[in-house]
Amino acid sequence: MGITMIKISSEYFAVGILLGYYMSSTHSYLLGPVHVHINLLGWTSLTLAGILYYLFPALAVGKAGMWHFWLHNIGLPIMMLSLSLVPVTENNAFLSGTAVGATFTAVAIMSFVWNLLKNLKAD
Repeated sequence: MGITMIKISSEYFAVGILLGYYMSSTHSYLLGPVHVHINLLGWTSLTLAGILYYLFPALAVGKAGMWHFWLHNIGLPIMMLSLSLVPVTENNAFLSGTAVGATFTAVAIMSFVWNLLKNLKAD
């Protein structure tokens, strides 16, 4: 699971950098919050989690690791798409998608934290 998370995180990195490049080129920073969240929650957080799952395989064995993996990778795209649509369409109806995605992602991260606190042990 660790290597898969690292590979997925590299895709978020590419999207985040391309979005930043687009914003810089057009001088339109409307999607700044999306850029920041993709880089922090997609690239940085998933990379660090993937490294921990790789270095400590016991973390990836239980249900908490699977909950983290799936909720993070379902919630973050929902949140990012919805967060993009709010300013682009000027329609706050998409805020509900942002809330759903953010909730999935937050639960995923809490599952990861719980997993670390419970199962990360020195050899």
